[in-house]
Amino acid sequence: MTSAVTKATIGGIGTSPIRPDGTLKVTGEFAFSSDLWADRMLWGATLRSPHPRARIIGIDLTEALKLPGVHAVLTAEDVPGAKHYGLEHRDQPVLAMGEVRYAGEPVAIVAADHPETARRAAARIAVEYEVLTPVVDSEEGEVLRHVPIRKGPQDVTAPVVVTGEYEVGMQDQAFLGPESGLAIPAEDGGVDLFIATQWLHGDLWQVADCLGLPHDKVRLTLAGVGGAFGGREDVSMQVHACMLALHTGRPVKMVYSREESFFGHVHRHPAKLRYEHGAGEDGRLLYVKARILLDGGAYASTSSAVVANATTLGIGPYRVPSVTVDGYAVYTNNPPCGAMRGFGAVQACFAYESQMDKLAEALGLDPVEVRSRNALEPGDTMPTGQVVTGPAPIAELLRRVRDTPVPDATADDPRELPGGVANTTHGEGVRRGVGYAIGIKNVGFSEGFDDYSTARVRLELVGGEPAAVVHTAAAEVGQGLVTVLAQIVRTELGVERVTVATADTTIGSAGSSSASRQTYVTGGAVKAACEAVRRELERRGGALGEPIDETVEWRHKPTFPLDPHTGQGNAHVQYAFAAHRATVDVDVELGLVRVVEIATAQDVGKALHPQSVRGQIAGGTAQGLGLAVMEEIQLVDGRIRNPSFTDYLIPTILDVPPMRIDVLELGDPEAPYGLRGIGEPPTISSTPAIVAAIRAATGLALRRVPVRPEHLTGT
Repeated sequence: MTSAVTKATIGGIGTSPIRPDGTLKVTGEFAFSSDLWADRMLWGATLRSPHPRARIIGIDLTEALKLPGVHAVLTAEDVPGAKHYGLEHRDQPVLAMGEVRYAGEPVAIVAADHPETARRAAARIAVEYEVLTPVVDSEEGEVLRHVPIRKGPQDVTAPVVVTGEYEVGMQDQAFLGPESGLAIPAEDGGVDLFIATQWLHGDLWQVADCLGLPHDKVRLTLAGVGGAFGGREDVSMQVHACMLALHTGRPVKMVYSREESFFGHVHRHPAKLRYEHGAGEDGRLLYVKARILLDGGAYASTSSAVVANATTLGIGPYRVPSVTVDGYAVYTNNPPCGAMRGFGAVQACFAYESQMDKLAEALGLDPVEVRSRNALEPGDTMPTGQVVTGPAPIAELLRRVRDTPVPDATADDPRELPGGVANTTHGEGVRRGVGYAIGIKNVGFSEGFDDYSTARVRLELVGGEPAAVVHTAAAEVGQGLVTVLAQIVRTELGVERVTVATADTTIGSAGSSSASRQTYVTGGAVKAACEAVRRELERRGGALGEPIDETVEWRHKPTFPLDPHTGQGNAHVQYAFAAHRATVDVDVELGLVRVVEIATAQDVGKALHPQSVRGQIAGGTAQGLGLAVMEEIQLVDGRIRNPSFTDYLIPTILDVPPMRIDVLELGDPEAPYGLRGIGEPPTISSTPAIVAAIRAATGLALRRVPVRPEHLTGT
């Protein structure tokens, strides 16, 4: 190997090499966590509460233990270590103790030699409950966190004022791979857990504490993940599987059914939002006042961070001299809510973009024009007082989607009308509308969190040719991270042979695959480790005799907590922006909506894998479409009424329209390669753009998402 490391190579950053897991996934050969198997393996099952709130009077395990093939039946009394877990507040019991706080809460677990036996044994457990009245209205909930934002003078008036009250329903991540994993007891008294998760070390710390084991006795390895979107950031069956494995001395596998998955993970927070925008006659904003109320459900999960995002980003990517915003996350007896793509910014964006359309109408201005007049620019300050650094191309993104060619106004094929293949309309009562929206999202963990990643890179000769291995604990959840990490190594070390080792906890934490942070932070760590390898290679004079092995812990610039009284502070690492224009056809008589086309523009800083970038933008936009017109967990008195993909609707290939995707690469000078996180912004602004288009077609106010047929017909 020469002393000069080549910085350009086949498959490096800026190209789109084939993903190593891509062919296996499309051919059905990829091994997901639900495919795991071990000799002498038992199956685990969970008994869940049917009540949203009840006191546990007694639990009788007798009949369950009598069933042949049952090896263990465990309750809260059998938890060997800490009884509670949680990402931010350890308030969630491993198994319910004394009281259940939501319908679906785990009460007992079973291990048996067949999955059906385990399920039948769980059904035989007799639990006596004293049913209590649940709190299901967020207005009556207990406050978990209040985030106040106060910027500028608080007594500002304006000649033009628009107000509105908005609601966002509870959305599910709807990943296709249900929660699953395999726990194997180890000879040292510890346990090995193979798990589909978003944060291996986050799981490790909670699982080990609940098992009463040292952290080095609990080893986690990432298994194949079938989607995540925030729903795998919290612990689900991890502790349960390990408890059963340690109790029985045999491997235990747990796989949730589709219905159980709806009870087994957190959801997007339902929200109630009240806004008041004041502007001058020229359309420039003078003040924004808002109240944001998020229903966190029975346990905290990440609600404290979600409400901080919703509040600090709550006025959008706009320049506003006076801001008064209060964000609240509350406890109720509804299902727990936590991380989902967009993380609080989604709910706020629907409200503030609806308000911007109201303002445009009140002023007689074009909706793009009123947004552009108020667009943030570099050097402006956020509601928290944080200065916007790097590119902030809000006006440019809006211009690009506005100037994108519009789709044809007619549809000759009835399949292209609202109702589609159902052939419910032939064009009668169909009206077209166009709507715009733009959103803002923070990247990375905020408010002073020690956000870092660890990477190990090894360079050696294999068969006389240089080859590299990169090892991190970063979770590949479908976003293409394993491809990008290999691209970074190829670029930095000039080698084509790169192996990405399986993610596990034998190396330091990489943090969570959430907050659009993983390519930024773990990519930064891999880049830094490669630079360390290069320095050592240069010290050796360019000769690669013995392998070079470097491990680096990498951090981005620091963030700081918010002032608890004013909400001021440099809380965020980076901001990302995306804009959407939606074109819809609406049958106003039948209440049917067809999204005809979506145009979107997004600044990604640097497209490390251009094809994956476009895929992330398309996928995020489709998820926003789902929230706009179909996706909602239906709750009645705290109980989920639609826990299936028959009744919980998600967009299919027939619902997702053609997309025109415009990618900007303006570059953030403080980020590795200038990149920006890309996964979340498309989900944020696609929902309000679609609803704005429906409003344009119908003239209706539409203050709630998802928009349903009865909202359009008045029936």
